[in-house]
Amino acid sequence: MSVPRCLIVDDSADYRDAARAMLERGGLVVVGTACDTAEAVRAAAELRPDVALVDVDLGAESGFDVAQALTGTAVILISTHDEEDFADLVAASPALGFLPKFALSPAAVTALLESR
Repeated sequence: MSVPRCLIVDDSADYRDAARAMLERGGLVVVGTACDTAEAVRAAAELRPDVALVDVDLGAESGFDVAQALTGTAVILISTHDEEDFADLVAASPALGFLPKFALSPAAVTALLESR
């Protein structure tokens, strides 16, 4: 697989910046960021990322709704909460999988993409 092009969707600007820096240091390409569903849909249509890393809790919005809206883009849900908290919802969603934010890394993203 070529280097994945990523879109980061999170309502925290600080987290988006930190995740971008960490993923880019690890060799992934971050093509853009978004803070809500509308921005994510626009960015995905314009930038055509291979994967969107979507926070489950987007303030007033749900990352599960973003996952539904991003047709044609692989979605990995991320959260500070444990995977067990969302296991049934992740399984029922179109998302490729789930990563805890503390475990987010270029290798983890690549492994989930290669598992599909």
